[in-house]
Amino acid sequence: MKTYGLKKLGLFNPKEVYRNLTPTKLVEMAIQRGEGVLSSTGALSVTTGKYTGRSPEDKFVVDTPDIHNKIAWGSVNRPIEKEKFDLIYGKLISYLQNREIFIFDGLAGADPTCRKKFRIVNEMASQNLFIHQLLIRPTEDELNNYGKEDFTIIAAPGFQCNPELDGTHSEAAIIINFEKKIGIICGSRYSGEIKKMVFCVMNLLMPDLDVLPMHCSANIDPVSGETAVFFGLSGTGKTTLSTDPNRKLIGDDEHGWSDHGIFNFEGGCYAKCINLKEKYEPEIYHAIKFGSLVENVVMDPKTQEFDFKDKSLTENTRVGYPISYISNAQIPGVGGIPSVVIFLTADAFGVLPPISRLDKNAAMYHFITGFTSKLAGTERGVTEPQPTFSTCFGEPFMPLNPAVYAEMFGKKIEKYNTKVFLINTGWSGGPYGIGSRIDLRNTRAMVTAVLNGELDNVEYRHDEIFNVEVPQYCPNVPCEILNPADTWDNKEAYYSYAKKLAKMFQENFEKKYPNMPVYIAEAGPKA
Repeated sequence: MKTYGLKKLGLFNPKEVYRNLTPTKLVEMAIQRGEGVLSSTGALSVTTGKYTGRSPEDKFVVDTPDIHNKIAWGSVNRPIEKEKFDLIYGKLISYLQNREIFIFDGLAGADPTCRKKFRIVNEMASQNLFIHQLLIRPTEDELNNYGKEDFTIIAAPGFQCNPELDGTHSEAAIIINFEKKIGIICGSRYSGEIKKMVFCVMNLLMPDLDVLPMHCSANIDPVSGETAVFFGLSGTGKTTLSTDPNRKLIGDDEHGWSDHGIFNFEGGCYAKCINLKEKYEPEIYHAIKFGSLVENVVMDPKTQEFDFKDKSLTENTRVGYPISYISNAQIPGVGGIPSVVIFLTADAFGVLPPISRLDKNAAMYHFITGFTSKLAGTERGVTEPQPTFSTCFGEPFMPLNPAVYAEMFGKKIEKYNTKVFLINTGWSGGPYGIGSRIDLRNTRAMVTAVLNGELDNVEYRHDEIFNVEVPQYCPNVPCEILNPADTWDNKEAYYSYAKKLAKMFQENFEKKYPNMPVYIAEAGPKA
């Protein structure tokens, strides 16, 4: 039996080894093994049990001398001793002996000059299908000449840790060992852990190549080649606004920015399914077909049809599919130097301008802080909007000091004269519950105006509180909504909320980034 080099991982006695099987074969084997069932659309439907999302408290980075001074240690990057990793790894490898093993040797990075090779080792056929569709799939020639992988990830949901003995938080463990170039995922069947571990590794490796890793979506004008990137946390409209019938989608989540341009790290998409409707998101809706993996969407046992409204298993229902399932995908996923960067935020206080222009320092500030609002009523005990700040719009996946990414971002937008805008997709005329959500048609018009250069020569007003430049005219957008104070009946209440939010920005920055350069800190809001 051919083991494809598994012995160097300590796997000497696998029952059977399968390498880079086709999606058809993986679906067939997943069904035979009881891992999932076919839906009416042909997609493979699975449930992931207790873990229906990422488990950040179970994530660790092995603290070794070579990376000790590089990692931004804290609540996101928790250290674990090398000895504890070795103990868990040894038990994991023992668990995998005499079991069927699925290997996917894939690629991360659509730009061949920046590409990294990832070997994913799975005990589940369904998870191997997922990562087969999410990473870039090598050609037959590339697979035959694959050579040595840059990083290996072993995902074994059936193996559970003992927190008391292993020093973990629970039975699940997501551990990255950069020294050994090995990551392990134990106890969780949620496939997103594999995808995001690849992203974490790329976020450490890419800066050494002078590539800025970005948690963003990107699209390109098919005629001019003009490229734009969209940053935004959950609920800000990143996927919706970057999906444009007049532009081609480069990717929906993870990209790198090199001196050649931008490129997608992935070869697939991992989209949310909650309340999915064909009318509003036809591309995602029609991507749920044979070869896709659907997680935790309730399905009618008789008709095998999905109920996308049902969130009884989780609100974080997902589907993974190759980007080729999207009709206007840019394949390979590469674009030019971004002419525009758009930060999206959903301000539930209703005080941020709907659109504002950022200079270099302000752009670095907002890139670092990554702001949006958690809405009242979304969680028990939340009675008013709460700010959420996520470093570089992807804090859980950024292992290095934020200053590394911020300085790279600043240098690139300055070198290439890239325009940066902050667009508020949240509320206007008052806070959540009083004001109203900014109309999507107006937001789309703002995005279009930015992409077409129609805001380059209009009049701007400096907002003294938020320290940004606000256009006083935008094509196809009512002028009266551009200055948020004008939309409030109670001006005193507006300034009270605005200063409250500005103070939150300041407190977050002072707490999380005490050593950040002064010129960046001073580019933020002024309470």
